[in-house]
Amino acid sequence: MNAYRAPPDFEEAGNLRQQARATGLDPDYWYAVEQTHRIKPGTVVEVIFWKHSIALYRAVDGSFYALENRCAHRQVKLSLGEVQGCRLVCAYHGWQYDETGRRADMPQGRTEQEQIKPSIRSYPVKVRYGLVWLFPGNPGIAEQREIPEIPELEGSDRWACVPLSFTWSAHHSMVIDNVSDFTHAHLHRKYQPFQDAILTRCETIGDNVHLSYDTKVGRGRFSRLFVDHKNLNTNQMELCFEYPYQWSNTDNAIKHWLFVLPVDERTTRVFFLFYFKSLKVPLLPVRIPRMAMSAALKISNRLLIVPLLTQDKIAVEAEQQGYEQHWDAPPIEFNPVVKAFQKVTVRKWQEYLTREAKVSNTNA
Repeated sequence: MNAYRAPPDFEEAGNLRQQARATGLDPDYWYAVEQTHRIKPGTVVEVIFWKHSIALYRAVDGSFYALENRCAHRQVKLSLGEVQGCRLVCAYHGWQYDETGRRADMPQGRTEQEQIKPSIRSYPVKVRYGLVWLFPGNPGIAEQREIPEIPELEGSDRWACVPLSFTWSAHHSMVIDNVSDFTHAHLHRKYQPFQDAILTRCETIGDNVHLSYDTKVGRGRFSRLFVDHKNLNTNQMELCFEYPYQWSNTDNAIKHWLFVLPVDERTTRVFFLFYFKSLKVPLLPVRIPRMAMSAALKISNRLLIVPLLTQDKIAVEAEQQGYEQHWDAPPIEFNPVVKAFQKVTVRKWQEYLTREAKVSNTNA
């Protein structure tokens, strides 16, 4: 093994694992890029989708917009600038851009300069489930794609949910492998989110990988106090890698979605939505009132879920470091779900590259 050579790129990869670790994600999907409450009206932040920098800003009226993160003048990042009304203003010369990416105004105001009306790319943006979603691909098909439907999080009787987001120093495929591969129960032996998992289904249907485990869910020292094991079937869990998203379901009462934002080959932003139909009051046979569920979830996130996910973060970041040093080690994988995920991820990336090549040849 050679620890001094960088891992191969997608075209040079010699096996499935190497290919999977070099892929991006197809941009022709909606991607969660930030929690709404983290972007106050009149502010701008930088988000990155697979090495492409995007300026996401919130107008004074609260609406969200996204522009290519560069001023057409000197290519300075617009995320360094400021928001005025519904416009994004470059910090360097004060060039202003409207929500479509068209240069709307400039302080110099010279006649010859006013004749030049450069524009930069804009991106479709939506807000849903407390997250800001961006469509980094072909804007002409944005409305043909749908943000995942989560009916439990909408309407007057919606379930409580407090989103969590992190930045992990690992490739997005490692994150997907981690959250659906229940052979790593040893890592979580302190919290025991699942135990004694036996894979009962692994089936790829189109772009989705469906799997099921017979497993004991929520049996940890503290988590078991909040789960109504008497009235719920917590001995089985369904999961799905619904490219490029991932979800799980326990007896239609305990659910989660994971949305990944690929930054580059070794960095991924992750957005977790854990939501529960109900939780019980510890040591009592009564449910936590619906109006108190959000407060209960905030406590649960802090005391149980964040520490649990921190273990996953440490593991996948260590895996990333190990892969970079030993990428040419023979791949050893016992859980078939991991290979199934990787096959879909590689196929989708190859389809995207082929599609882009055809567009480039047509425009040449």
